[in-house]
Amino acid sequence: MIEDRLEQVFAGAGCRGSVAVLDIDGQGRVVFGDTELVVAASTFKIVVALELFCQAAEGRLDLAERVRFSPAQATPGGQGLCIFEDEAEVSLRDIARMMLTISDNTATDTLIGRVSLSRIHARLADLGLDRIRLEGTIRQEFDAIGRDAGFAGWAEMGRAMRQAGSPADAERIWERALSAPSLRPGRITSATAGQMATLLRLIWRDEAGPVDACRAVRTILGQQRLTRKIAAGFSDEVRVAAKSGTVPGCASNDAGVVQYPDGSRFAVAVFTRPAGPGAWTPQADSVIGTAARLAVEYLRRQP
Repeated sequence: MIEDRLEQVFAGAGCRGSVAVLDIDGQGRVVFGDTELVVAASTFKIVVALELFCQAAEGRLDLAERVRFSPAQATPGGQGLCIFEDEAEVSLRDIARMMLTISDNTATDTLIGRVSLSRIHARLADLGLDRIRLEGTIRQEFDAIGRDAGFAGWAEMGRAMRQAGSPADAERIWERALSAPSLRPGRITSATAGQMATLLRLIWRDEAGPVDACRAVRTILGQQRLTRKIAAGFSDEVRVAAKSGTVPGCASNDAGVVQYPDGSRFAVAVFTRPAGPGAWTPQADSVIGTAARLAVEYLRRQP
């Protein structure tokens, strides 16, 4: 049974996992460990991009609209606009590209503010995807975690970690953050692997919104260069378009589409989390590609 094999793979990596693989052009599916909400991490950025491009296709906004950024407005993050030292001006279209290809948090919060959470949730509801829930901007979620850890917000917690007397002291602060109520599924942006894979299947079938919007999301996901997760499980001849997400010590996820040279296509979502408090292992990242390949190859063997 494929479910038994997946359970063994996750157990061997010392983590828990959820897997959903859906045949985009058929009815085949593998869904494992998908009964509960889990932390979505940055995979939710696919949803934000879809709403942006749908609103553009519907005439609600212009993708060429320019947005000016100041470093003082940045959301915490390690790349893109998050680390700019000077003001910059970027179009909405390219802000979406930075959000999906390098997981830029400042770009993400900018787009959430532009398209609104209410419209994102209304579109998800129309698609029957009520288990993908955005709880706020990334900045708002970060600050809630920092407050739960005993600080004024995320920035103060970050300073305390940088100024800690030793790496062990910094690690203890992060462990407090990991136990924060605001980092629990349902309190932070969360999803299920099944609904994330369903969203991708709809996008690849031009059924998640206007055709132009679906095409735009597919194009940018195909430009993704952070490919160490799902893509690591497949050979170079298999094309992968995906969006990963990581919260160190809490979640390591990836969601995307794999396409074989024969044209067969599969929507894949693999979400992993610790087996218990403090139980995170380095193998949690590498198991994502293994689990994805096992489930996809199982479907490809079916009549």
